[in-house]
Amino acid sequence: MTERNPDFTQPPWVQSPSEVMDWINATHPSKKTKGKKQASSGEKILRNLHVRFDLNVEQKKIPPSNVFSKVMTMITGNGFVEEGFDLVPTGELVLRGLAKAKFKNLSKIVIDEKTVFHHSNDPTDLRKTIDDFSLITHDIPIGKSIEVTAILTEGIRSIVIVKIMKIHKKKDHAVDIQIKGGIKEESYHTFKNYLIEKLGLKGLDAEQK
Repeated sequence: MTERNPDFTQPPWVQSPSEVMDWINATHPSKKTKGKKQASSGEKILRNLHVRFDLNVEQKKIPPSNVFSKVMTMITGNGFVEEGFDLVPTGELVLRGLAKAKFKNLSKIVIDEKTVFHHSNDPTDLRKTIDDFSLITHDIPIGKSIEVTAILTEGIRSIVIVKIMKIHKKKDHAVDIQIKGGIKEESYHTFKNYLIEKLGLKGLDAEQK
C-alpha cells in the first residue's frame, strides 16, 4: 500500500456532490480562482491622484492689462506670471514619463485651449506621438499652455490629464496632473522619479481624492 502525500488533496471516495467539487477545485483550480489569488497578491493601486508642482525656473510677473485687472490683482494678490521654460520640450518629457508608467495611448492634445489632436474612439500610440510631438506642434504658435490626455489600459483603466502652463495665475502651479481612475503604485513611482530626475525637481507630492 502506498503512503499518502499529506499535501495532495485526495479524491472523495464517498461521492457527495460537495466533496467532488472541493476535490476538483483543489486539484484543478479554475481561472476564476486563479484570478482571485493574483488579485489578492497584486500591487497596491493608487486612485484619483492629483499632482501639482512648479519647475525650478525664473518667474516673471505680467503687468495687468487694464485698470480693473490691476485693482483685482491688488485685492487678491493673484496676478499672472510667466514661467521661464519652453512648453514643447517640457511636454515631451512629461509624455516620456507617462510612457514609462505604461500609459500607452494618447487621446488628445490641446494648445492654448484649442484642440489640435483628438482620437476619442481609437487613441493613437503614445510612444509614436512622442517622436512626432515636435512635428505636431511645429507650425502652431504656443503662448500659454499645453494639455495632454492619455489612457492607461493595462490592469485598470484610467485617464490622465496633464496641463503644463507657461502663463498662469500666481497661486496656481505650472504643472497640474490628474489621474482619474487607478494606477499601480510602482508605475506611479516610476513616473514620479522620472520627472524628478529629468525636470530637476526637489520632490513631488500627490493627493488622493
